[in-house]
Amino acid sequence: MNAPIDNEHDDQAENEDFAAMLESYSAERNDDLRIGDQVEGRIIAIGADTVFVDTGTKIDGAVDKAELLDENGELPFKEGDTLSLYVVAMDESEVRLSKAITGIGGLNMLQEAMANEIPVEGKVVEPCKGGFIIEVLHRRAFCPVSQIDLPPTKEAAEYVGKDFHFMVSRVEKGGRNIVLSRRRLLEKEQEKTRNAFLAKVSVGSVCEGTVVRVAPFGAFVQLAPGADGLVHVSEMSWARVEKPEEFVTVGQPVTVKILSIEPDKKPGQKRISLSMKQVGGDPWRTVTEKFKMNDTVEGRVTRCVKFGAFVEIAPGIEGLVHISEMSYLRRITDPADVAAPGDRVTVRIKGIDPEKRRMSLSMRDAQGDPWADIETSFPVGKRFEGILEKKERFGWFIQLAPGITGLMPKSRMVTAPDAGRMEGMRPGDKLAVVVEEVHAQERKITLAPDSGDDGSAQWKSYTGDSPKTMGSLGEELRRAIRDQDQEEE
Repeated sequence: MNAPIDNEHDDQAENEDFAAMLESYSAERNDDLRIGDQVEGRIIAIGADTVFVDTGTKIDGAVDKAELLDENGELPFKEGDTLSLYVVAMDESEVRLSKAITGIGGLNMLQEAMANEIPVEGKVVEPCKGGFIIEVLHRRAFCPVSQIDLPPTKEAAEYVGKDFHFMVSRVEKGGRNIVLSRRRLLEKEQEKTRNAFLAKVSVGSVCEGTVVRVAPFGAFVQLAPGADGLVHVSEMSWARVEKPEEFVTVGQPVTVKILSIEPDKKPGQKRISLSMKQVGGDPWRTVTEKFKMNDTVEGRVTRCVKFGAFVEIAPGIEGLVHISEMSYLRRITDPADVAAPGDRVTVRIKGIDPEKRRMSLSMRDAQGDPWADIETSFPVGKRFEGILEKKERFGWFIQLAPGITGLMPKSRMVTAPDAGRMEGMRPGDKLAVVVEEVHAQERKITLAPDSGDDGSAQWKSYTGDSPKTMGSLGEELRRAIRDQDQEEE
């Protein structure tokens, strides 16, 4: 025999479960809603003239559909989308929502908007001394120029004729003195956006931003409305940045890494430090993978100093060309004579120290050492034409080729035919010489005058096209005349 069903017990249990569910549901709802509150609500239904929104309370909110239409008269929202609206009126059966108070209203509506911080919609009629005349609820109001934007960046004429939302700052003299502020509303919206942004990022986060201002010490980057950070000039690039305005421009999108978030002097504000260079990592960590000793590469001169020039061969990789490594062809006393910032030069890598972030470079090795094959180029006993560079007490320095200078000792010249004629030569004159000795390791060449194959002097080749070459007979004749003149004296 089956046991009787206890319907009364089941009904009681079901009622208890429903009551618990209702209590739990009510606990989750926020019924503490007041006029002026800003509501983030999800669209639950779209009617012919009204959009219904979940207010988070037992009573759903309603907003006029016309208020949400875009410029084309279309509703850009669908069920499930979230709207941010203000409570402008409410009773036991309805919560009226709006983007701002608009239309025709009495003085009490303006006072209520001011007390509850509800935005009002107004049209900029015309500029006036110190600000703008605004038409709001069919009344004339005043908005100071400092309160029209964040900060005002446009010409006054660009605001005229446009509709904006304002906060009511003051209502006096029976509504004859109404002062509005658009800036207060924008600051509230920015604060909300900024707080939402800061809640989802932390030190080390990589973000996208836009350069909004460039200063001598760096660039300010907007990460979100109301959330700007500073990229110091030292954090712009691993390469040296002298002028930030030459590295970034206003409006340029950039990727940055957050280095720190600290309280600012202004209440509620945060000071955000950013880095552009650290997004890609330190190039010195992989420098030995990209560059090897004796590699010949091209780089850009970044700056010149007394002891040499710094050359950037890759972003963030900079090396020093010492003044002694700038040229084989001539003696360098001022690096600026060889290179200037911005010049493209070819260098050879002579040393890499990743730990100290140093690199030694050579311009002259990249160009090639003219002494490398000196014994082949200028063999002993061969005749060459040289250029007299400098006269010294012990001999003359004679250039055989760019970077190759030899010494003709005084002892070689006194025994040469027509030695007296040689005394009249000047730096820059050409003369024929013979290579007597070559010491490649010491980078020295000893030279002697070329007397010619027939033993007679060939001084015409020494002095170019000069016709003053008379040979050894002419020299003896001149000596005799000189001696005779001395005896007569």
